Amino acid sequence: MKISNLTSEQVFQALATSESGLTEAEANKRLQEFGPNEIEEVKGPSLLVKFLKQFTHFLAILLWIGAGLAFLSELLHPGGGMPALGFAIVGVIVINAVFAFVQEYRAEKSIEKLKLLLPFFVKVMRDGKEREIPARGIVPGDIVILSEGDKVPADSRLVDTTYLMVNNAPLTGESEPIPLQHEPRGGELMESGNVAFAGTTIVSGSGRAVVFATGMGTEFGRIAHLTGAVEAGLTPLQKEIVKTTRIIAFLAAIIGIAFFIVGYFIGRTFWENFIFAIGVIVALVPEGMLPTVTLALAMGSQRMARRKALIKTLASVETLGSVTVICTDKTGTLTQNRMEVKKFWFNGEMREAGRLRDSDRLPEIAYLCNNAKFIDGHYKGDPTEIALLRVVRETAGDLKTERLREIPFDSERKRMSSVNAVGGKVFAFTKGALENVLPLCNRMLLNGKEAPLDEENGKRAVDACHAMMDTGLRVLSFAFKEMDEKEVLHAGPETIERNMVFAGLMGIEDPPRPEVPDALKKCHDAGIRVIMITGDGSRTAVAIAREIGLVRGTPAVVEGTEFEIMSERELREKLAEQEVLFARMTPKHKLRIVSTLKEMGERVAVTGDGVNDAPALKKADIGIAMGISGTDVAKETAEMILLDDNFATIVNAVEEGKAIFENIRKFIGYFFTSNIAELVPYIIFVLFRVPLPLTIMQVLSVDLGTDMLPALALGAERPTKELMKQPPRSPKKRILDSRVLSLVFLLLGPIEAAAGLFGFSYVLKQGGWQWGEMLLPDNALYMQATTACLTGIVIVQIANVFVCRSFRESVFGIGFFSNKLIFAGIAFELALQLFIVYHPLGNRIFSTCPIPPSVWLVLIPFAIFLFAADEARKFIARKLRAGQVVPG
Repeated sequence: MKISNLTSEQVFQALATSESGLTEAEANKRLQEFGPNEIEEVKGPSLLVKFLKQFTHFLAILLWIGAGLAFLSELLHPGGGMPALGFAIVGVIVINAVFAFVQEYRAEKSIEKLKLLLPFFVKVMRDGKEREIPARGIVPGDIVILSEGDKVPADSRLVDTTYLMVNNAPLTGESEPIPLQHEPRGGELMESGNVAFAGTTIVSGSGRAVVFATGMGTEFGRIAHLTGAVEAGLTPLQKEIVKTTRIIAFLAAIIGIAFFIVGYFIGRTFWENFIFAIGVIVALVPEGMLPTVTLALAMGSQRMARRKALIKTLASVETLGSVTVICTDKTGTLTQNRMEVKKFWFNGEMREAGRLRDSDRLPEIAYLCNNAKFIDGHYKGDPTEIALLRVVRETAGDLKTERLREIPFDSERKRMSSVNAVGGKVFAFTKGALENVLPLCNRMLLNGKEAPLDEENGKRAVDACHAMMDTGLRVLSFAFKEMDEKEVLHAGPETIERNMVFAGLMGIEDPPRPEVPDALKKCHDAGIRVIMITGDGSRTAVAIAREIGLVRGTPAVVEGTEFEIMSERELREKLAEQEVLFARMTPKHKLRIVSTLKEMGERVAVTGDGVNDAPALKKADIGIAMGISGTDVAKETAEMILLDDNFATIVNAVEEGKAIFENIRKFIGYFFTSNIAELVPYIIFVLFRVPLPLTIMQVLSVDLGTDMLPALALGAERPTKELMKQPPRSPKKRILDSRVLSLVFLLLGPIEAAAGLFGFSYVLKQGGWQWGEMLLPDNALYMQATTACLTGIVIVQIANVFVCRSFRESVFGIGFFSNKLIFAGIAFELALQLFIVYHPLGNRIFSTCPIPPSVWLVLIPFAIFLFAADEARKFIARKLRAGQVVPG
């Protein structure tokens, strides 16, 4: 017999469980029998396949061709030393493949670690008590407690429901909410209406269900393999890097061919020109750039996680740096979500929370129309409801009654109602926003008696509400009525919430987070607008906004009723204002705001925690879910999850996003400077009658040796103070824009090339070389000269790593010693260069020869000059920027 056909009692019997749930011992036994509640992932490519892929990408193929040509030339022209070059290029391919594989492997592992930061928890009954356990620990027979926003952890038969609606889109593709109930039904399971399936989400209402299938035994598990292993595509930034490297490789090939032809016409031999062409390609191709960028993005994600921001995709890291507007909730994000009842209004008087017992019905309604619980010495539930429960327990004690009905809170209705049996009578209790509760009432409780709710009494309630809101309190109103027990079961919400008695108001304080004002100032300095979108009233919103510094003047305030009749043109005008707040908003309103902002050309980040926030989170450029208070649906939809629900964390993440983009530009600028310095000697070799100043092996010693660790250290630079004073980055801004290229090609590259060529010519001059004299590759003077050229490039690169730490700020302004990794990178760079210059093995591999200390001394001024020249450029640029700022 199908489980959907059984009654609740039969379900308990069939699965050997009860309303109290399983015992821990039985649950552990079943976990061993059925295994963890997990969907087995389809295995992706093996590590070997991933490693082999590193030998077949565009740049690798280009280098394979170069190596093949080198070996071919040895066959056609023996004795030219080309096998060594061929093996060197193969070595480059292997080293680059290993480096790229290790970097990508580390990046993947870092993303896997991030996933572990946010496990999926489920509420269950175990040993008669409500507990929260990881979803993987669910077993058949467990009683799961479902509420709005939850993801269903396993296929479960419902045994109790209250207005339960579910979204079956993960299984059926249909996103329309479907009502579920717990009565027995025939037919197929999917059509039964009393089964909640794994992977689906609770849209509204609540319920309890008994798990009957877990893991791969669920409907979701059966179809999981159909999805296959989907490889994550490259991020836009990584695509740009691939495109850039291909363009550079193409240009390198063009330059090589062009100078090959020039060399032929000026009398160079075929083999001299061939060596030049291979050298140009190797010198210009940025072999380690893409894996370094991938690692920088992954490490940036880990840094964000340490700052309580979990980034789910690498693409989101890039997008964060270009955000222009942040649409944020108030409660729990700008405020601490530490609710406390401060005041209440009753009998026409405002009183402190400690005197709540003096009121008549108010404590009763606050306690009974409430889903928060006090379990094992801890309060559990919604923070607002916990505040109400706490104040009643502390002032009036616990109340024992039976709940007969519940009409759940709804973001559209902005109220909740319950029907309870109290002292032999039946009462309906309602709590919610004043404007949604007061219209339901025709009487008011005054001096313990019911008085007509006329215009005067209604105004007194509204004025009291406004007085509380103006002090930043969140205000809830309460109402009740006595009902006939016979009509309770069949009465609809309209009948229950009609002709009620207004009981009073409670003002709840939610203090602002202390770090929010500084975070808002950072946003203001960075040109990022912050728009508050809250369900609270406008007066509360304005009071809190002033307290935290979100608004300074008179903001434009839009309430829900006004918003619904507002035209698109009017909404755009409001959104164009510098300070705007949205109050009494619902999730569908949030979606419209986000959509309109995007149409206006803004790049939008939006926060959300409820199931109904999912459309807005998906529509935004960056959807941000709350890690503590957020529903499973919101977390799955969002690109970023705040592990502490804190607005300041969003700003920290934006700052990190900006820093990552800047750091990538820094180490690319650093790589390109040495590429220019390596290219110039080959151009000199073709155009002038001189020996080749830098061998291909020496080029490789820079690109895959001395440059690597300093470049990675640049990728770890922390955000500078000036970074958040720069306007948001346009998504169209390229990594290699005209500013970086002009700096590299017109200043840094030429100085570094001059250092290398000076070292080369200095040693030749000291050795008595005459212009036009060609030296053999194994000539001691020639090897010393090329060693001096290589050393000149390395020495100036040490200064260049400090220059590239910031393209705008002085290195002394950001802290000369603030990045310890830079000094570790320099130590490695110098150690490797000393090995290449003075160790016999280094001499043999790189065709170098020891040089006297005097050569180092004549090259050091070039490093000082490059550093000083760029510091002067930055100083002049800062003065020019300051001159553009108009006071006032």
